[in-house]
Amino acid sequence: MVFAGSTHSEVRAEAEPTAVDEFPFMIKALLEEHRPSRMPFFQHLAGLPYAVASDPSLLGQIHLHYQSAMHATRAAVYYLPHLDNPSLRKRKLQILLDDDALPGGDTHHYQLTRAFRNIGAKSLLEDEEFGDPAKLSHHIGAETLRFVRLARKLYARSLGPWCAVEIMSIDWMQALADALSIHFPHVSGEPYFEECFSQHVEERHATESLAVTQMVLRARPALVSETLRDARAMAEGLDGVWTHLDRIVRRAERLARAGDAVRVAGALRT
Repeated sequence: MVFAGSTHSEVRAEAEPTAVDEFPFMIKALLEEHRPSRMPFFQHLAGLPYAVASDPSLLGQIHLHYQSAMHATRAAVYYLPHLDNPSLRKRKLQILLDDDALPGGDTHHYQLTRAFRNIGAKSLLEDEEFGDPAKLSHHIGAETLRFVRLARKLYARSLGPWCAVEIMSIDWMQALADALSIHFPHVSGEPYFEECFSQHVEERHATESLAVTQMVLRARPALVSETLRDARAMAEGLDGVWTHLDRIVRRAERLARAGDAVRVAGALRT
């Protein structure tokens, strides 16, 4: 309602702080709507026969697509907008250090690759080949490629996609560790998982992304709509990654069943 004597611009100015205050709740609602662990991929991976789940080529495909998506977000953080003053740059730097400056020159990227190699994955790309989406397009499926391209575009435009990914990351990492642990009980002890879980890295990043973004939005409330829109686009793109990974898993299971059927038929003929 516009009261007598009030201008539309004054009413909008009064309404905007409420939207900024509600921003963390809107992002958390987005998490509930797009919670990664609800996606069939994780259940189907956990339910595979061990002979299928331990196939080096299947594990290599899972690693390729998952690493491509994760690398895209890690690289895109370097281009986050609006974090220009010294204190915000410092907070952004800490996020970068958590990903790319681990002790001994390690990174989350390298840790993830080692985790998959240690369970028998056949590496389809070397670590340093992850980068340019144009080159990755020859190796990954359409949904994953769309996410990679979205991350590069949207992270540079607003802080919403960063918030969406950070608040969801602990959910998918736990779901992935749980699914892999059914077949490889030691995998949750890999540094990629263990350090994140024990040090609560993803939870810290989620809290920090929301706090920093809310600071920016308080100073620039006109960005709220764009920030939420881009967060939703990123969440929808992430759904596509899990959808493609599920397609990979289900195809591997179908092929294994078809192979078993052929072997049984051959045995019956002998």
